[in-house]
Amino acid sequence: MALRIGVTVGRADRASLDAVRDAERLGADSVWVPEAWMYDALTPLGYLAAITERLRLATGVVQLGARTPAMLAMSALALQAMSDGRFVLGVGTSGPQVMEGWHGVRFDRPVGRTRETIEIIRLVASGERLAYEGATYTLPLPDGQGRALRSPVAGATFPIHVASLGPANLALTGELADGWIGTAFLPESADVFLDPIRDAAVAVGRSLADVELSVAAGLEFTDDVEAVARRHAAGYAFTIGAMGSASTNFYNRAFTRQGFGDAVAEVQRLWQAGEREAAGEAVPIEIGLGTNLIGDDAAVVERLRRYRDAGIDLIRIGLDGAGGLDDLARLLDLVATVNGEE
Repeated sequence: MALRIGVTVGRADRASLDAVRDAERLGADSVWVPEAWMYDALTPLGYLAAITERLRLATGVVQLGARTPAMLAMSALALQAMSDGRFVLGVGTSGPQVMEGWHGVRFDRPVGRTRETIEIIRLVASGERLAYEGATYTLPLPDGQGRALRSPVAGATFPIHVASLGPANLALTGELADGWIGTAFLPESADVFLDPIRDAAVAVGRSLADVELSVAAGLEFTDDVEAVARRHAAGYAFTIGAMGSASTNFYNRAFTRQGFGDAVAEVQRLWQAGEREAAGEAVPIEIGLGTNLIGDDAAVVERLRRYRDAGIDLIRIGLDGAGGLDDLARLLDLVATVNGEE
């Protein structure tokens, strides 16, 4: 399968969203709207459904636990209808700081919550009555007045992609999901992520090819690779130091499994000690180089080959970067070159 490029848009203003039409014109495959503690991921896609024609419209990602599974299913069915079948539901559990601090939802059994949510969403979308018994969700509520309802607008299918980093959630992705939403990914250590997905897929009669594999990467064309790579590496200090709690940081664990354990532990220590600049300087430059597309055309082509050879189907690039649409057009030309080598 040819390597494809998706764009991520993190703002909800009209100018940022309207730029997605230009990305579609240039040949981008999809647009991914994230959700943290700023804008939600679903509302902008409704607007994008109206102003685009071909792009796949993906949440990248909605936070599980912030909405009921049935509400997610309703939103997905609406966006699938509005976009004429172009919607992709990307889901993820986020982390304890966001879920417990922002949403007031306990961060417990994240893998089980993901499984149950996917199963409930697919049950709703299938048009079956919503009767479900799980460890996190029981529908209808027992000893209540609820009924097992059936959606009158069900029947449409839409792919569900899972953002996963840990081995158990990666295995769940291989077992149940239509796609993987990867981050903190270096193609040189792809097996850390892809082996659990592959093994779980095979165990249920599927293959890795049944799971669309997408990863995030920054893009910057430059002649000063070292300086830019160090800047990108320093940007990870927040992710390593603040995303999660001192005991629960899935990004740190992912980097540890890729061989950066001692380094990320030191970055986290410095960040939590308030030494933010030192924390940025302590992030290995290899992380900045390995998780991004940095350099001249030849360097970026070489990195694209590594993603392709690792089995990645799609690279998600931020549309809000310094080069914007000009850099996207340049990248798409390079991707065409790499795809022409197959």
